[in-house]
Amino acid sequence: MSTPQRARRAPRPTGEDRQRAIVDAVEDLLRTRPLAEISIDEVAAAAGLSRSAFYFYFGSKQAVLLELLDRMVAEVDARLAALPLPDEPSRDWWRSCLAVFVDVFGAHRAVSVSLAEARATVPELREEWSRRLAGWVDLTTATITAEQRRGRAGAVVDARATSVLLNTMNERAIAASLAGEEPSLPPGSVLDALTDLWCTAVYGTPDP
Repeated sequence: MSTPQRARRAPRPTGEDRQRAIVDAVEDLLRTRPLAEISIDEVAAAAGLSRSAFYFYFGSKQAVLLELLDRMVAEVDARLAALPLPDEPSRDWWRSCLAVFVDVFGAHRAVSVSLAEARATVPELREEWSRRLAGWVDLTTATITAEQRRGRAGAVVDARATSVLLNTMNERAIAASLAGEEPSLPPGSVLDALTDLWCTAVYGTPDP
């Protein structure tokens, strides 16, 4: 007579699993109301954890928001890396690059809006965003400089200054659109408008 086999126990969640559950819970809750109106107890309950477990992994709700920023930036950088610079960048290439930002930040709209609001009052978020933005400015500067060397970016006098202005314009246009501010462009119009402006700033024409 065979002995009954014991049912296998489900694997216990790892620390990484718990941390991910907290981050996912905050993003879900942000779709319903602002971060200031979300309590730690709500986050812990949504993640299936205790309040003390939350504080084991994060010191505050703002720290979770910082992790959400890291997630989005990693997604942006991975998608940009899949768009290598061609010999002669076209409008379509620039549009594809800009679409990464519009798509990723749009897919995480609630987080994007919360980040834009929190940067004004949370130094750590502001500093981290500035660091990430500086990386995209450097990438754009290198691309414009390469186009200048090819003789294709005649509209540009200062590659870095142009890059700073274009990237900060991106940030503001996307944030205002996602937040529904006035004036702002509707989400469906942002990408083409940004592409027109970027190409015109670099090449002197919206369709190089």
